[in-house]
Amino acid sequence: MANYNNADNPEYINEYLVHLRVVKMLSERTIQEYYFDTRLFLKYIRAVQTDTELDIEEMNISDITADDLKKISVSDIYNFIFYTSDERQNRERARYRKVSALRSFFKYLTKVARIVDTDPMKDIEMPSPKSSMPKFLSLNESMRLLNASNNSDSVRNYCIITLFLNCGMRLSELVGINVTDVDFYENRMRVLGKGNKERMVYLNHACVDSLNKYLDVRNENLKAEHEPALFISNRGTRISKRRVQQIVEETLKLAGLDGKGLSTHKLRHTAATLMYQYGDADVLTLKELLGHSSTATTEIYTHINDERVRNAIENNPLANINKPKEE
Repeated sequence: MANYNNADNPEYINEYLVHLRVVKMLSERTIQEYYFDTRLFLKYIRAVQTDTELDIEEMNISDITADDLKKISVSDIYNFIFYTSDERQNRERARYRKVSALRSFFKYLTKVARIVDTDPMKDIEMPSPKSSMPKFLSLNESMRLLNASNNSDSVRNYCIITLFLNCGMRLSELVGINVTDVDFYENRMRVLGKGNKERMVYLNHACVDSLNKYLDVRNENLKAEHEPALFISNRGTRISKRRVQQIVEETLKLAGLDGKGLSTHKLRHTAATLMYQYGDADVLTLKELLGHSSTATTEIYTHINDERVRNAIENNPLANINKPKEE
């Protein structure tokens, strides 16, 4: 767990971070992003207030008081957004994330800590960034990836790829699995998702078979005798996220699928897409399978299907034939 309790932080920042972790139960990655975005905003405000030529990154924010926060206006917010775009070259999604961070911060200041009376973010309008279609493997490409993994002489790596493609779990979820989380009696597995939310992932025949074969090998490793982690490194310790990413990258290359911007998260998209297209899974079912907090996140997979239908129509060989001219 990262420590963001910086001596340069006003106390309300440190208390806000505790609120995000304990009450909101946000992931460490989200907390980190909100923390950096909020600090950058306060440094920007301090630079504007002092009219200094110092680099904003060098600004000290420890003495920004509640009275200073109360003076922040809607104009300050918009000017900050312009600064992130014009001087820091932040793209649309990064700017939108900063707005989300400030919404959360000022909501805390007004509703929880009651340090500020008026929330300047309530009048801020910021369009949502355009959603892009996630990259994913086709059924044929998925088979190529599995075959490449099966030929890599590593039952561990094959098991990892199998779980990614069949269960649609996140990288952090896979790395966090313990041996005791696997229930072969019910053919299911407990994973810890975002916000420390537990969910059960059901295992099909391919997953059960690959897990059994991997565990036979794992249990022979005396170094891992007291290690609770399911997937272990060569040293007998819990495998790292980076090592899993490397395994996926190496296997994609073996399958001739490298250079397409694919990653562990794209395998999650692949699993969800295959379940939607071939498994008769509706949006609500996918929501539970993937551990999404809202169906709005899951609905992108219905758009993938719509996009394929559109592409099929546009690629019809008759699509570009014009009506014959009348004589």
